[in-house]
Amino acid sequence: DYMKLYRFLTGPDEGADFCHKVSLALSKGWQLHGSPTLSFNAATGVMYCGQAVTKDVEGKDYDPGMKLGEQ
Repeated sequence: DYMKLYRFLTGPDEGADFCHKVSLALSKGWQLHGSPTLSFNAATGVMYCGQAVTKDVEGKDYDPGMKLGEQ
């Protein structure tokens, strides 16, 4: 049996940090889910990125306390 996990990665669009965050998730078996998003915070003048990722994990049951980034 497989369990599908979902994460929504976010971060400021400054330098390559956000791209590295997504690349790290992909290297750990997560897959892109949908298109990336952008949002501008007018109060701070910062653009934020978001990207949903999913992963099928075998032999585990969902637990709300699990740390998704460690799966």
